[in-house]
Amino acid sequence: MTTTPEWAEDVKAESDAHAAAENAPEGDELPKSFTPGGSFFLRAPKTPPAVWGSDGDVLWAEGESLVLAGPQGVGKTTIAHQLVRARIGLQDSVLGLPVQPGKRVLMLLMDRPAQARRAGNRIFGQDVEAYLDEHIVVWEGPPPYDLAKRPEILAAMCDRAGADTVLVDSIKDGAIGISNDEVGAGYNRARQKALAEGVQVIENHHVKKAGTNGGEPNTLADVYGSVWITAGSGSVIMLWGEAGDPIVSFRHLKQPMNEVGPFQLLHDHPSGLTTVRHLVDLVDMARIKGTAGLTATDAAAALAETNKPSAPQREKARRKLNKLVDQGLLIRVEPTGPGDPTRWYPGRPYVPAQQAS
Repeated sequence: MTTTPEWAEDVKAESDAHAAAENAPEGDELPKSFTPGGSFFLRAPKTPPAVWGSDGDVLWAEGESLVLAGPQGVGKTTIAHQLVRARIGLQDSVLGLPVQPGKRVLMLLMDRPAQARRAGNRIFGQDVEAYLDEHIVVWEGPPPYDLAKRPEILAAMCDRAGADTVLVDSIKDGAIGISNDEVGAGYNRARQKALAEGVQVIENHHVKKAGTNGGEPNTLADVYGSVWITAGSGSVIMLWGEAGDPIVSFRHLKQPMNEVGPFQLLHDHPSGLTTVRHLVDLVDMARIKGTAGLTATDAAAALAETNKPSAPQREKARRKLNKLVDQGLLIRVEPTGPGDPTRWYPGRPYVPAQQAS
C-alpha cells in the first residue's frame, strides 16, 4: 500500500492557492492569459514545433500531449522510456526521428512500477547514476490525489519536481473510472493545465480487446475509455501485437500534421531498444511499377496492408505521394482519359507513349 508523503499535502496547498488565484475576480482588467487575436492567429507557425519529429512529420508537438496506446506487453513503456532518455539529452532520436532535449522528467510510474523499473534498467543501465538522479524524478504507485477530481495536482507535482516533461504511465491509474466522460473530462483538464504551465506531456494508455471491426484496433474509437482521452490529445500512436512480441505494428491515428508510418517496430528486449523494421518505400514501389506507374490505390494497399483500401486510406496515400513530388522524388502524371487514374513515377520526368504522341 502506497503511503502519501508529507510533501503531498504541500502540493495540495499549493494547488489550492493556484486555483484560488485563477478564479479570483479581477474587476474590469483582462486576465493575463488573454492573447490578442491577430498575433495568436497570424503568427502561427506553418509546421507545429516538434518535441519528437521534424518538418511536418511530427509525432509529439510542443504544447500537445502524446498518447501511446496499446495492449499490455507491446512496448509502450519501452518507447516512452526511450523518449525520456532523449528528453534528458542522452540520445538524439527515437525511431529515426529527432527528439528535442528538455531539462527534467517526472515519471509517474503508476501501472506496475516494478515492471517499469525493470524496463528502465535495460534502457538506462549504461548511464551515469548521478546524471539520472539530476534529470529524472520518479513517482511510484497511485498519485496522491485522483487527477480527474483534482485537475491542478498534475501541474503542481511537475512544479514540485522541477520537471518540464511528465510521463503518465498510465492514464487509467491516474484517474479512476476513465471510461466515464465526466472522469475523462476531468483528466483532460489536468492534462491541459500541465501543458498550459509549459510541461510537455506523454501518456501511456490501453485499448479495447479488439478493434471496432473485430480485428486489429486501428481507429481512435478503439482506444479505451472516454472520448476526452483522444479528443484532448495532440497525437495518438497505436501499437499492436501480442505481449512480448519482438515485432509490433505502429499506426499514427491522430496527427499534429503529417501521418507518420504505418510501419513495423522491432523491439530488442535484452537491450530495450526499438527500431523501425519495415517502412513502405513509395519511391521504390514506383520504381518497381516501371512504365505502369504507381497509383494511389496501390500505395494505399501497401500502407494500410489491405487488398481493399478505403477512400480515406487512398486519400492519405495520395497526400504522401504528392509530398514526395514536392521533394522531387516522384513525378505525378495526370489521367489521360476517363477512368484512368493519376500515376506516380520515379523522380525523373516520365511521359507515357500515348501522351508523347
